[in-house]
Amino acid sequence: MNVKLLRISTGEELVAEIVEENDESITVRNGLVCVPQQQSVGFIPWASVVDKMEPEITIGRQFIVYIAAVDPTVKNKYSEMFGGITTPEKKLIL
Repeated sequence: MNVKLLRISTGEELVAEIVEENDESITVRNGLVCVPQQQSVGFIPWASVVDKMEPEITIGRQFIVYIAAVDPTVKNKYSEMFGGITTPEKKLIL
């Protein structure tokens, strides 16, 4: 599962699975908008009324400000919500 953080030109920070990329657009699935809270960050569905049988949404690259790696804790939580199988975060024993 290729989960990334995308900043959209509208100001939204979106955590989503990237399904496909090309020179003109990026297609995502299961997008969540990051919502700042007092002590943490919450998430709400992005495009909550998208057809569940066709959940992919294509975004033109001209509307994407940046794409970044997601914090491992957030990525694991996302995988729990949408992936079914999760792997534990790699930790070193010292």
